[in-house]
Amino acid sequence: MLTEQTVLAALEAVLGPDGRTPLPRSGALQGVTVQGDKVYVSITAEPAQAAAFEPMRKSAEEIVKGLAGVKAALVMLTAERAAQPGGAAPGPRAQGATQRTIVPGIKHIIAVASGKGGVGKSTTSVNLALALQGLGLKVGILDADIYGPSLPKLFALRGKPQVKEGRILEPLDGYGLKVMSIGFLIEEEAAVIWRGPMVMSALQQMLREVAWGELDVLVVDMPPGTGDAQLTMAQAVPLAGSVIVSTPQDLALIDARRGIAMFKRVEVPILGLIENMSYFLCPSCGTRSDIFGHGGARHEAERLGVPFLGEVPLHMDIRERSDAGLPVVATQPDGPHARIYADMARKVWATLSGEGAGRAAPRIVIE
Repeated sequence: MLTEQTVLAALEAVLGPDGRTPLPRSGALQGVTVQGDKVYVSITAEPAQAAAFEPMRKSAEEIVKGLAGVKAALVMLTAERAAQPGGAAPGPRAQGATQRTIVPGIKHIIAVASGKGGVGKSTTSVNLALALQGLGLKVGILDADIYGPSLPKLFALRGKPQVKEGRILEPLDGYGLKVMSIGFLIEEEAAVIWRGPMVMSALQQMLREVAWGELDVLVVDMPPGTGDAQLTMAQAVPLAGSVIVSTPQDLALIDARRGIAMFKRVEVPILGLIENMSYFLCPSCGTRSDIFGHGGARHEAERLGVPFLGEVPLHMDIRERSDAGLPVVATQPDGPHARIYADMARKVWATLSGEGAGRAAPRIVIE
């Protein structure tokens, strides 16, 4: 039976950073996780040591892949920033300024985030990405929610990414989008039990070790909250901006404010706020009901001085098609809901491309 102890025993054959001590006893091994026939290993390395540690990482990965019962193995270097002299940790802005590096081939990376779960952020991410593609752009989407990946379900994708050039993963295709998710590498019902460094390392690798090719926009579907994943994305790559998704109710808006505050603190522009589940349209009679209230996100955007991108209704078509892996923008491109996402995509792209820079919003004055 494949266990963590089996993996650790095999890794005794790999020498640690000093070239003498076996890796499991070297202090560099951060953690080992076994999930069925898949193994994930994390090795701690300072950023400056990453290149020197690569042969060790590769050797460890080959040994683990050779174990009986292993179908897939991923050995990650967790590059953690060294503490500053005197023991003071760098602040978010200092880290962001020194650690962000461009992902080759990708012009703009945007994060779609929310302060809490259950507000429809992943559905919004998918339809926004498809709407950006509808503008004639080359678009990819990354599922950064390691603990609760949603993209395999939303795209109805069940394949496994192919490996090229030894360790570069080929993203899957979802209605013309390049799609990557940790959900493609683990079983659907498997629980990912990882500590923060392993999550951050996995995100880094899905960003930099995936064959994204040339993209105008990479949409990152963020996990809810303001934790490790959000800081990793904000500090590791030059995010072009963030889109915040909220429902109109006060409880969701409180958390949306935290998300906006976090991105502002790490100097990531806010591209706009979306009010999801803004109102309910009865599919039978067309009657409108404001189940969660209405207009809260618009008012919050005005109060905080960030763009308001639009309202998405709570509608059966959106929910049913999302559950079936048939996003409305791809399968009902001429429908009313697809037009809402298309309008939001145009606003986002206008900001990213600079077309909206320096323009004051039109103001209607009634005499």
